[in-house]
Amino acid sequence: MGLKGKLIASLEVRGGGHSIFDIYHTNTHHISNISPSIVNHFEIHEGEIVKVGSIVSWNYNEDGQKKIVKQVIEAIDPHEKLIKWKVIEGDILELYSFFTIVTSCEHEWTTWSFEYEKKIEDTPEPLNFLGLILDVTKHIDDHLLKQ
Repeated sequence: MGLKGKLIASLEVRGGGHSIFDIYHTNTHHISNISPSIVNHFEIHEGEIVKVGSIVSWNYNEDGQKKIVKQVIEAIDPHEKLIKWKVIEGDILELYSFFTIVTSCEHEWTTWSFEYEKKIEDTPEPLNFLGLILDVTKHIDDHLLKQ
């Protein structure tokens, strides 16, 4: 059994957490246009745009390499502005036995939480991946402010 970990990062968003949630909840397919340097493609494999049980994938760039992550949406709480994804395929599972991502949004804050289990103890914490997600969130915030 590997070492379990949890990373949490909160980012102040000027456009409002509810607007960030709306992009991830109902306009997810626009993220590749908003942050093309990081997200190359978003695809729905099963279900509808961000509904519980839907399976989605993201093609993204990390450290100059093209990567993919495929996820099932486990929970959505519109009242709490929360979405939970469980990674089921992709590059990240080469290093981690399981990986879940939760985003929650409130007034001026968006919070990202990762829970994971490393396959081997020497595996680094997923700080680069966290940085990418925070950068995408900044890009979305900037996009919303321009509207």
